[in-house]
Amino acid sequence: MSSSSKPPSATGPVREPRTLFAVPIGATGSDHPGGTIVCTEPEAAVYVLTFTSPPDNRFTTAFCAAMLEALDLIQFGGYKPGVVITTSGIPKFYSNGLDLRHAVSTPGYWAGSLYKLFLRFLTYPMPTIALINGHAFAGGLMLAMHHDYRVMNPKRGFACLNELEFGAPLKPAMSGIFRVKLRDPAAYRSLVLEAHRFPGPEARDAGLVDALGETVGDVMEALVRPRRLVEKGQTGVYGLLKAEMYRECIGYLTPEGHEKGELWENWLKGEEEERKRAGQRAGQQWKAKGKL
Repeated sequence: MSSSSKPPSATGPVREPRTLFAVPIGATGSDHPGGTIVCTEPEAAVYVLTFTSPPDNRFTTAFCAAMLEALDLIQFGGYKPGVVITTSGIPKFYSNGLDLRHAVSTPGYWAGSLYKLFLRFLTYPMPTIALINGHAFAGGLMLAMHHDYRVMNPKRGFACLNELEFGAPLKPAMSGIFRVKLRDPAAYRSLVLEAHRFPGPEARDAGLVDALGETVGDVMEALVRPRRLVEKGQTGVYGLLKAEMYRECIGYLTPEGHEKGELWENWLKGEEEERKRAGQRAGQQWKAKGKL
């Protein structure tokens, strides 16, 4: 590990970042050839995790494991507490979310990989910022929401929950973070029930993101420097404070919470199927009576 360098002045430019480490992302079938997560340090104690996993940064088991390892390396690898910024090395996509076929066919994926990653960000003991440089769809937007702050490209990309479009229900662990963090219920409704695609400026106005920007330098100017975020994790309680703030969401993300969520989802599906059967029976009776 390289030694720390002197940070620039509060108003100075972001210096050429130095590379601290790289974590490989393993391949997951022919659809996901793998990639890498590279950690750079543009200023002292500002850690930028740039993930590149073609074609669109899907959250496979290997991706989640690599990101968890990268977060552990920052916390336990001898670096001082600071700020973690995540962004994509693929300009078009921050992330297109999880691969549903991989998720449902991989034992333990939800609680052991995806929710574990969400939980790690939600309780991470340093400020975390998602620099959404391209599209953040479905799970990609969910991961960004589990960061403390979000900065979105004002010129490219949409933030969207598109489960409505491909017919997948939202699990409690996926939707809870939006209920807690969105100040406008109408924005949540637009996300879930309309699959609305929010460009950067609209996402900021709806409270999905905190600021607009395209580069790490923009993130520094918009959030890190004015809020003195590098200092916030130094007392050792930052993660505990977040855990109390987001107690409801943590309850959904634990293995026990996942099991309860599955029971809830199965109950809802059962109720819906029973409503359909009852409606079909009623329809047949109305037809027999000449009402239809």
